[in-house]
Amino acid sequence: MAVLHRALFLVLFVAPLLFLHGSAHKPGGGKKKEHKVVGVVRDRQRQAKSLLKSATVVVNGNKQKQEKRPAAVTGGNKQDNNVVVIQQNPGAVNKPHTVIVVSNTAKPAGYKPSQKDPDVTNPYAGLTPDKNFKPFKTVIPNKPPPTQQEEEATQKEINQQTTTAANAAIMERDFETKFKGDWKVHADAFVSAMQLQLLPNNKAIMSDTTSFGPSKIELPKPHPANCREVVQRAVDKQHPPINSTDCWAHAVEYDIDTAQSRPLKVLTDQWCSCGGLSPKGYLVSTGGWEEGYRAVRHMGTCPTCDFEEKPGALASNRWYATQVIMEDGNFIIVGGRDTFNYEFVPAVEMNFQTRQFDLPLLRETNDFGSENNLYPFVYLVPDGNVYIFANSRSILLEPNTGKVLREYPVLPGGSRNYPASGMSVLLPVDLRKGGPNVDAEVLICGGGDPAGWGKADREKIFLPALKDCGRMTITRPDAKWEIDQMPSERVMGDMIHLPNLDVLILSGAKKGVSGWQNADEPNMVPVLYSPYKKLGERFKELEPGYIPRMYHSSSTLIPDGKVLVAGSNTNPTYTFTEDVRFKTETIVEKFWPPYLESNLRQYRPSVHEGGTEKILKYGQQFRIKVKLVPEIGISQTNVKVVLYAPPFTTHGYSMNQRMIVLNTLKITDANIQAVAPPSGKIAPPGYYILWAVHRGLPSSGIWVQIGA
Repeated sequence: MAVLHRALFLVLFVAPLLFLHGSAHKPGGGKKKEHKVVGVVRDRQRQAKSLLKSATVVVNGNKQKQEKRPAAVTGGNKQDNNVVVIQQNPGAVNKPHTVIVVSNTAKPAGYKPSQKDPDVTNPYAGLTPDKNFKPFKTVIPNKPPPTQQEEEATQKEINQQTTTAANAAIMERDFETKFKGDWKVHADAFVSAMQLQLLPNNKAIMSDTTSFGPSKIELPKPHPANCREVVQRAVDKQHPPINSTDCWAHAVEYDIDTAQSRPLKVLTDQWCSCGGLSPKGYLVSTGGWEEGYRAVRHMGTCPTCDFEEKPGALASNRWYATQVIMEDGNFIIVGGRDTFNYEFVPAVEMNFQTRQFDLPLLRETNDFGSENNLYPFVYLVPDGNVYIFANSRSILLEPNTGKVLREYPVLPGGSRNYPASGMSVLLPVDLRKGGPNVDAEVLICGGGDPAGWGKADREKIFLPALKDCGRMTITRPDAKWEIDQMPSERVMGDMIHLPNLDVLILSGAKKGVSGWQNADEPNMVPVLYSPYKKLGERFKELEPGYIPRMYHSSSTLIPDGKVLVAGSNTNPTYTFTEDVRFKTETIVEKFWPPYLESNLRQYRPSVHEGGTEKILKYGQQFRIKVKLVPEIGISQTNVKVVLYAPPFTTHGYSMNQRMIVLNTLKITDANIQAVAPPSGKIAPPGYYILWAVHRGLPSSGIWVQIGA
């Protein structure tokens, strides 16, 4: 009886006080908001901490002897057994005011929804009584706009950075901001973006696997004439194959501006495929699963384009392989499951004579029972050779002969490739230094224990992901790894270039490896890596996200400087019910990096397409029509022009991603005279996004083409 009295006291008296306390710190504080209990879920303490910033009411719906507010609220006992109650303002779809009470344990025995809350639903109904099962609840809270006082403080700080008189040194530095970025839901793509490629028409091709089952969008009618025929394999003589039709789309063309999705028809399974942009701007996708093992696909940019496919075009199966564009605009495809070689694929023809070379490194780095060398990290080096990293080892390869020119030091700490799934980029190639020799640096972060896949897949024991990073200048004779530490562990994350030359690390998990339900603890906090800062000062944590982006998620940089984030499916089919830890995700988000701080908008440069040359020739000068702000200083040091090759992103690796800093000859507030890259070894032929960047603030980007 005493327990019931205490519960009633918490609901009727403590909760309203907490609500008023939270409201007093917001614009319009003290104004009462109506709340309706719409569900009972459970969440973890770490995941709840970032969401508690906007919590306004705490209601304890759990009948327990120990009724305490959780440690995430009080900073006290971490062993609370409370049930989470989510409360939502009526009509606030997707953006509820959130109430979080954390449960660190399984559902309390005999728990039932309160009879006083008739709208409460029981999420445990129909679930298996696994005491470790904790379904993850995605909640997007309302975030109040900055107060006038906060806006004024930010503007004052910015003004101090723009004082012209005696601050010439400050004028050479990038703007600094306390803004940690922002997340906004863009739309539902209707498919889960396992693979993602941005095209020059600002449409993103998103695709999953044809084995996922029904997506959220059908193929265009008529049905079944326009459907995909599915032939299931025979189990035995008594169970012959069953033919059926699949009328659901497993790829879409997603407009990054209007958020419209156009369903695409693909016949060969793209599951765990690879790809890249051709010099003419269309997608060349290769490999995949079963009928897609040796397939080549082309996807163009016309309003009615659909996939053109050629099954059986490749020399070997390419499942979990890496595809990289070369200096002549054609591709090499490296590796794949049980495929220890590489081959060449032309960018134009779908009927071609195969050419393949053995690659012993892949056989030597294949961990028995775990692999840990799929989706190898592959980069075209400025001398025309190819850098290949697999598991923990790397080589420099002469691609046209198969000759290994050198082997680099082993990166210590663990495994870095699928399913250990670390992240990697080729750091910006800087042409401002001049001279015939251009340095190339590789960054590799995160990954997992070599034994992680076996533990996760067979025992559902999720080992901690790696926290370290290795950085190496691969063009130097004395190349060696420089080790740094991220703020948190990460596996299956994405690593995306930003136009201000920072690198964004986002998505993934803190425990486990890639694979169906083989990871836990989503890493919701993006990290900014600033390669030009000193060792130990390069990482900065940003605004946490709200949607778990786990296995099969993807992201890419887009022309307005935002990052498009999509996908996540840890389940072997489309699963939207509460009986799994992480549901299939089809919602697309955009992330605002710190340089998009609203108070800095007035200082951002702009590029005028009409006055800018958009067809570039190697080594030739070209003009960029711009508008810069003279009041914040203009110099060869604080103004940059960059080119970005958008990647084909899948399984935590953004292949073909490339950021190039151009040499500039003359800069005024209206024009920039720049020099195009000298050859396809630096910038393979094709489409790039061009930005002008002034003191770390990028313009909106425009598409240019080189070497076509």
